[in-house]
Amino acid sequence: MTVKTLQDLLAEGVSGRTVLVRADLNVPLKAGSVTDAGRIIASAPTIGALADAGARVIVAAHLGRPKGAPDAALSLAPVAQRLGDELDRYVQLAGDVVGQDAQERAAGLTEGDVLLLENVRFDARETSKDDTERQALARELAALTGTDGAFVSDGFGVVHRKQASVFDIATLLPHYAGGLVAAEVDVLTQLTADPARPYAVVLGGSKVSDKLAVIEALAPKVDTLVIGGGMCFTFLAAEGLQVGSSLLQEEMIDTCKDLLERYADVIHLPVDIVVADSFSADASTQTVAAAEIPEGWMGLDIGPESADRFATVLGNAKTIFWNGPMGVFEFDAFAAGTRGVAEAIIQATSKGAFSVVGGGDSAAAVRLLGLPDDGFSHISTGGGASLEYLEGKKLPGISVLDDTESEG
Repeated sequence: MTVKTLQDLLAEGVSGRTVLVRADLNVPLKAGSVTDAGRIIASAPTIGALADAGARVIVAAHLGRPKGAPDAALSLAPVAQRLGDELDRYVQLAGDVVGQDAQERAAGLTEGDVLLLENVRFDARETSKDDTERQALARELAALTGTDGAFVSDGFGVVHRKQASVFDIATLLPHYAGGLVAAEVDVLTQLTADPARPYAVVLGGSKVSDKLAVIEALAPKVDTLVIGGGMCFTFLAAEGLQVGSSLLQEEMIDTCKDLLERYADVIHLPVDIVVADSFSADASTQTVAAAEIPEGWMGLDIGPESADRFATVLGNAKTIFWNGPMGVFEFDAFAAGTRGVAEAIIQATSKGAFSVVGGGDSAAAVRLLGLPDDGFSHISTGGGASLEYLEGKKLPGISVLDDTESEG
């Protein structure tokens, strides 16, 4: 794979040029304020390096899932403010994606200026399945950069999407991997090429179906596969256990039985569960054996014995990948399992293990629980992209940057 990087672009010179950066600024908001700025903080170095080098920087990003039309609740206005704070420079926000305001602001940029386009998903063409529609938007985005523009892909969280500002734009402009994307690919390559052993993977989250492909891909390659979160109940049901009113994918039970048979020596399931009488922060709770979940009660976290067992296994690992919380960590009563596993990974990292947090809810949990980012070797900004990479899938936003592919 031959991919030019941000450093290559800076070496070529960007002073006076307009550079379009696709960033991942899809951050959670509450009452119009950013509640977790992790992705903004991760995106700032690439944007800042370009602006400092004299580029006119235009940033494209999305927020949430608008239905291809403007939605005030999903405006990037709070993101522009927070990004400006992080960069210590003014970030102007266009009133549209590629309309008159964006065009006028782009034309008026001077060296070192940063312009954030409005939520790119306000334009339905961004996510269109029709190649010609996406390409039309990409051409309008490229036009904002003028005659000597460049494209920097720095939104790892979206590189698994074939979208106009991720994929099609790279076919129109000289393209480069931003610092964030380059670092993410380097890290994930370490997990797939020749990982140090023992290699442990921790998977949580709600549904087995969401993680089935990565389980199938990784189970034959790893030494330990720890399963928690809502999806563990389908596995427990596959063992013949009653799971009360816990989250259950009945259609996946046979699949889980097959996985347990094939990888009995690899898969580790919880042995005790924190159950609740309702899905709420103030629900009545009790800790029970995994085989003794009462009828009408739902499991919302792994229990302390499970956390201790998982910690023991992780303590011996040399490579660890974690994607998905062990319970409903947003509620204090059900955060102990996720905290316990995270702290075990931090401990293993301090002893030399290479640990990767696979973005999404796992990264959010690290911050919400007040755990140190630098306690892990790497915290990915892209949960879905990380999983698809580990599944062995071709990521459109990465492959389009590969000049050897375009030459072939």
